[in-house]
Amino acid sequence: MTTRTETDFTHLDQNLYAKAFQLLDPTPEPVVAAPAALSPVSVIVAAAPPAHRPGPVEKTLTDALAFLDTHGWAKHRLIHPEGARCSIGALRAAAGARTTAYRDAGKLLLDEARRQHGSHWKAIPAWNDAHAGPQVRSVWEAAIQRAHQQNI
Repeated sequence: MTTRTETDFTHLDQNLYAKAFQLLDPTPEPVVAAPAALSPVSVIVAAAPPAHRPGPVEKTLTDALAFLDTHGWAKHRLIHPEGARCSIGALRAAAGARTTAYRDAGKLLLDEARRQHGSHWKAIPAWNDAHAGPQVRSVWEAAIQRAHQQNI
């Protein structure tokens, strides 16, 4: 068997490819130097935490508070003619139906209202109507935080 060692390849000018690509793309994107390799420790530190998925109760409470922020908060009425709602009206709007998440969100909200404003409150509407907006908002935010911590 005879093996050929000559290749018959013609030497090419290395700048030829650069010139050809410049003709194809006259305004190339600037080349950004790759960042230096990270050490394994810095990769672990730089890793993003897992995304939080709110549970149904947290989502219902968060959506209800967003509804209040968007449409307004009301006292002494479930729904104000201009669209504002009381706390229970916002919960109903957020839940869409009286689901388990709606009932559990209401229980958590009332529990937080009792924790902040006394254990004598029997229902959300009575507590809602007896307090000012910042006090009501504080209860909503604390209830959302508790739902988040309990992952419910």
